[in-house]
Amino acid sequence: MVGMDWTDWTDTFLLALELSRVEVATEFSLEQVQKLEPIWRKIYSKNFNIRSKIRQQLQILRDHERILFLDN
Repeated sequence: MVGMDWTDWTDTFLLALELSRVEVATEFSLEQVQKLEPIWRKIYSKNFNIRSKIRQQLQILRDHERILFLDN
């Protein structure tokens, strides 16, 4: 069962990962993804919880079986 809904944020998030060469088919860390924070700050300038949103989007991608968490 899918826990969270896929939104436009998720589409943008996935696109930013792909454009930044953080490939979904390879291992990457939360720290690597958080380095992309400036991209989302520009797109979503009124969102003041970007880091929380990043973690949420990773959970959505996991729930939709687009990524697999290897470690906490």
